[in-house]
Amino acid sequence: MQHPMKTVLVFKTSVTTSSKIQKVKPLLDKLMASGEKWNFDLEDCDNILRVEAISLQPDAIIQNLQNAGFICAELAD
Repeated sequence: MQHPMKTVLVFKTSVTTSSKIQKVKPLLDKLMASGEKWNFDLEDCDNILRVEAISLQPDAIIQNLQNAGFICAELAD
């Protein structure tokens, strides 16, 4: 059985604290299909959001974070 390829999407965000992560958690969880996951790296100066996705489009993540009042931009590899 062939598993769909996971892509890793990386975003620069303005999510800087764990309380802000709690604010966006339901938005991100809602976007994820089963087997997809996300995490923030707040140690990084760009407050990196890393998403392991199978079918998720970067625009959907950017739009949801912007609607919640955060800056979010995809970083190229």
